[in-house]
Amino acid sequence: MNETFSSSLSNFHGTVRAHQLGTALSSAVMLKGKLKLPEAARRAFPDRLGSLVMGFDDKDDENGGSDLVFGSGEELETFQPNGFGLDRESDEDEEHKPSDDSDLRIRQRSDKDGASSVSVSEIIAADEKRSDIAFELSQKEINLEKLQRLASLGLPDGGGLRATAWKLLLGYLPASRDLWEKELTENRLKYAKLKEELLLSPAEYTRRKTEALDAMEQDVDSPADGPLTRQEISQEDHPLSLGKASAWHKYFQDTEIAEQIDRDLQRTHPDLKFFSGDSSLSRKNREAMRSILLLFAKLNPAIRYVQGMNEVLAPIYYIFSTDTDEQNAENAEADSFCCFVRLLSDSVDHFCQQLDNSSVGIHSTLSRLVELLKANDEELWRHLEFTTKVNPQFYAFRWITLLLTQEFNFHSIMRIWDTLLSNTFGVQEMLLRVCCAMLLCIKSRLLSGDFAANLKLLQHYPEINIEHLLQVAQDLSPDTSSFRLSM
Repeated sequence: MNETFSSSLSNFHGTVRAHQLGTALSSAVMLKGKLKLPEAARRAFPDRLGSLVMGFDDKDDENGGSDLVFGSGEELETFQPNGFGLDRESDEDEEHKPSDDSDLRIRQRSDKDGASSVSVSEIIAADEKRSDIAFELSQKEINLEKLQRLASLGLPDGGGLRATAWKLLLGYLPASRDLWEKELTENRLKYAKLKEELLLSPAEYTRRKTEALDAMEQDVDSPADGPLTRQEISQEDHPLSLGKASAWHKYFQDTEIAEQIDRDLQRTHPDLKFFSGDSSLSRKNREAMRSILLLFAKLNPAIRYVQGMNEVLAPIYYIFSTDTDEQNAENAEADSFCCFVRLLSDSVDHFCQQLDNSSVGIHSTLSRLVELLKANDEELWRHLEFTTKVNPQFYAFRWITLLLTQEFNFHSIMRIWDTLLSNTFGVQEMLLRVCCAMLLCIKSRLLSGDFAANLKLLQHYPEINIEHLLQVAQDLSPDTSSFRLSM
C-alpha cells in the first residue's frame, strides 16, 4: 500500500508542473460557475447546548448553512468537471431533472465563503500547493512542522491528500512511512475486536464464544460420539435479568443510546446524499457512524453519547471514506473511530456536565474566549459584556463544543479544520482564535445592535470569506497559550 501511494505521489509531483498552464486554462472555464445546494432541512442540536441557546433550530439563510456553495476542486458528490452529478447511488435522469429546490443550481457568487471567480493564477497556485503537499507526503520521513505550515493554509480537495494529512496531524499515523502499515493494521484489528466484544448482543457474543471453546476442546480431545453437553446459563446471562451486572441489562440500556444516535444521524447534513437518503451508500455510512458513536459511548460511561457528536464525526468519516486509496476507504470506519477519539481527547470534558464549572470544563473555556476578545478589542468586549449583555454561553457554547460544524457549510468546515488540526498548540487553542475572529469580523454590526439583534446574528452567523476569517484568527494577540488553562 505504501509503495503504491508513494509511487503515485511521485508521479503526480513530476507531471503536475508540466501541465499546470493547460490545466489552469481549461479549469478556469470549467469552474467559472459555482454550485448551490438545496435549502437544508433544520438540524437538531445537543439538548444541553440547545437549552442554552434560544432559537438554535431556526437556522435560516443568514447562516449560509442552507445555501452551501462549493469552490473549485470540491470533493463532495455533487459535481464533476463535465458538469454531471456524482451521486454514486442516484438515478442520473433524476439528477438533471429540474425541480423546485432538490437539484443543484449553477450560480456565480463573488463573496460567499471566499468563493470568487477562479483566475488562471489562482488555479496555478492551487496546483502548486497540491504538488507541494503531495511531495511532502511522499517522503520517507514526514516533516510534521512543514506539513502543519502547509495544512494551515488549506489542504487540496480530492486525491486523498487531506485524509492522509489529517491522520498525520492527529497523530494517528507516525512520521515514519515505514511504520504506517504496521500501525494501521494493529489499530484496525483492535477496532474490530472492540466491536465484536461490545456491540454484539450478549446472545450472539456467547454463541461465538461457545463455538470457539468447543472447537478448541475438539482439537484437544479425541473425537468421540456421545450426547451433546448442555450449556448452563447464569442469572447474569439471562435476558430477563434485572441485575445491574447483567450483560442483557447493559445491552438494553445501550439500545436507548443507539436509538438517539439513529435519530441524530438521520439529521446529519440532510442536504448531502452521502449522509442522507435511502440509498445503499447513505445507509452504509450511517451504520458505520452509528457503530463509532455507540462504541465511543460504551467506552466512556461517564460521558456516553451527547447529541452533536455526530456532527463532529461527520467530516472525519467523509474525508476518510472518500480516500482514493481503496484499502484506506474500506477501513474508514476503524480509522475514523481512532481519529474521532483523538480529536475529542482535549475537549471531551466539554461534554461532561459534572465538569462544567471546573478548570477543564466548558465555562472555563468560555472565559478564555472572553479574555481573548478583551485583549484584542476592548470596545467590542465592553459592548457585549456590559451594554447588550450577550453571554457567550448563548452562542459560543455551540461554536466550541461542536467545533464550528453548525456555523458554516460542509466545504468551509473542512477548510477551517485544516487550520485547527495543524495548530502547534492544539485544536482548542486555534478554535478560540477562530471564535474570537468571528466576533471581530462582524464588529460593526455587533456595535450597532441591541441584545436581540446581536443574539440572532451570533446564533445565525452570516456569510463570510473563510480565508479572511482564518487570517484574522492567525493575527490575534497575545498567544492564547500564555494564559491557557490546563486541558
